[in-house]
Amino acid sequence: MDLFHALSDEDGRLSGLDRKLAQLALDDVDFVVNSSIGELADRAGVSPPTVTRFCRRLGCKGYPDFKVQLARLTFVGLRYVKPEVPTETPEEVAEDIIAKAQNALFQLHRQLDFASLDMAARLLRGADFIQAFGASGNSAMIVNELHNRLFRLGCRINASNDHNMNAMISAAAQPGTVVFGSSFTGRDTALVHCLELLRRRGIPTIVLTQGGSPVAAAADVVIAVEMPEGKNIFRPTSTRYAYLAVIDMLANLVAYADRTKAMKTLRSIKEELVSRRDGDDRQLLGD
Repeated sequence: MDLFHALSDEDGRLSGLDRKLAQLALDDVDFVVNSSIGELADRAGVSPPTVTRFCRRLGCKGYPDFKVQLARLTFVGLRYVKPEVPTETPEEVAEDIIAKAQNALFQLHRQLDFASLDMAARLLRGADFIQAFGASGNSAMIVNELHNRLFRLGCRINASNDHNMNAMISAAAQPGTVVFGSSFTGRDTALVHCLELLRRRGIPTIVLTQGGSPVAAAADVVIAVEMPEGKNIFRPTSTRYAYLAVIDMLANLVAYADRTKAMKTLRSIKEELVSRRDGDDRQLLGD
């Protein structure tokens, strides 16, 4: 049962009194969850039997069951029950997105641990092979971008976004391998399992994640990123910009760590693109 859908009455099935009770529940979830049926009836100006019938029409067994189902909505978060939409026009949305991206980059710069960033870059450049583990949308994008940045610098790298494959790769990892992991929440238990496997095998690991999280605790080198999330559930998380900036920093440091190797690979790529596609060397390098 989707209680939020029922309370929102998107199908227009609720009567006048039912709509009043539904709106009260959406406007003040905490009151309803903590009130008796009599208290809710008094506040809504209806009788307790009316409340009971309302709950049953929503698909609940009665008022106690209705409160349980309503409490589950608060567990997910009230911002998904009553989302704030502070921007609507193209101008407002553009300003909001750009401002959030800039803010994410400024916050990242203030909190970066440069020693960890340097250690991570040295491990990546010195690795015989790099495995990059992600999962879900954002972390998959991050490790794919790491692959996209580092192969052109002469690094041997593979990005994997399947938990089972990541576990198998971890179990088979050989000396000389370095594993990079991404987790925006730091609570990816499958990634934690891989990191623990790798630690037992003596394989160095780097993670880009929230500091103090289970993923951070299981890794050797932690690049911690802490970004507050806003209340606009429709706007993609601006934390993505911070993570992408870290990937660019790592790529730049890896390139500088062995400029000769990086330059050779970049030149080979550019020669291929100029001869087959670009016609000159002023175009972007394959991006």
